Formats: sequence, C-alpha cells, structure tokens
Amino acid sequence: MCGRFANTLASDAMVQLFEAAPANTLPCVPNYNVCPTTDIHVIYRGDDHRRLVPMRWGFIPKWYKAPNDGPLLINARAETLAEKPAFHEACRLRRCLIPADGFYEWHRPEGGDKQPWFIQPAGEGPMVFAGIWQDWERDGRRLSTCAMVTTEAEGRMADIHHRIPVLLRPEDWAKWLGEEGHGAATLMRAAPDDALRFHRVSRAINSNRATGPELIEEINE
Repeated sequence: MCGRFANTLASDAMVQLFEAAPANTLPCVPNYNVCPTTDIHVIYRGDDHRRLVPMRWGFIPKWYKAPNDGPLLINARAETLAEKPAFHEACRLRRCLIPADGFYEWHRPEGGDKQPWFIQPAGEGPMVFAGIWQDWERDGRRLSTCAMVTTEAEGRMADIHHRIPVLLRPEDWAKWLGEEGHGAATLMRAAPDDALRFHRVSRAINSNRATGPELIEEINE
C-alpha cells in the first residue's frame, strides 16, 4: 500500500499543467509528509472541463454512517477495483488524478527494522497517481473523498514492497479521466524500473508530525 507521499508543486502550476479550473481553496504546499485523512490536490473531470479541488485522502463508501464507520480506504486494489461494492461505481464514473513529487514506502530486511524509501519519477515532471473519488453525505455533513489505485509491484520496487500506486503518464491522463472513451483498465499496470528513482530516507518520516524538505533527502547507512 502507499500511505505517505510528498507534493511540492504549486497550485498555480497544477492548474496550468492539468488545464484545470481551481477551487477557491486548496491544500497548502509544499507538503513533504502527506498523510491519510488530510485534504490533497485532486483533478477530476466535471461536466465539461477539468477541476482541481481538495479531497480527503480516505474514500468513504456511501453506506458509512460516519467517516470512521469502517476501514480507512486510502488505497484500492486494481485487481478488484471493478468488483468491490465500495469502488465499482467510482471505477466506472469517478476517476481522478493525484499529483505528487513521489511516495514513501517501507522495506523490512530479514531480521531488521523497517527502512523508509522515497520513490520518485526518473525524469522531469510530477508523479501522477491514478485515483477514484466519491462524495459522501450524512446528516448535513458532506465530504469529497478519494483513494489511490495500487497494483502488484514489479522489478526493483517489488524488492522494497509488493504493491505500488498505478502511475499515469501525461498521455494517459485523458483516458483515465474518461475523456477518450473506454480503455482505462489497460492503464492499471506497474511502472517499469526505468521510470523510477529510489533512495533511502531518514526514519524521521515515521512520524506523521514530521515536516520539511529533509524528509526526502537521501541518506546512506
């Protein structure tokens, strides 16, 4: 699963990059330690244009009586996305893009402690996760919520963790958002090793209160 990521791209830059109309209020950036249940930047397709909006990272099924009425759904498995009752409608109708600089994952060597890694794009530009979203409303309270789609990891990533977020290239954004007809399911595959860079980072990231650019700096131990 992916449980933390970093995002430093300015909101204005996201508006231009994704050609999206921004909401009036958006999450603060930079954020080097984006945690579940916080609001994150999300791009989705509105009636006739893309929108950049804040959404709670933690998908809430419609039948939850409260946001904490069941498991915290920050990730959705690509292999069962179209079948799970919580996700199948969003999979068809409400797909979104989640921009980031990269994400953190933890590897536990045999007999050792968990070691955090930062995984980022090998080239220029942001990392963009495939996501799904849904509005949840109960007793006058309304939340826009989302989850990140993950798939089975391959190559070097599999040595760190067995799952990886589905990463979308710029040429895939329109298809995932449903702007180019069908075929989004073909995008739910693991990124190849040559598309990614990996490095160890400080265990300071273990705390959800940790902040600052030093969290993504490479360490050698």
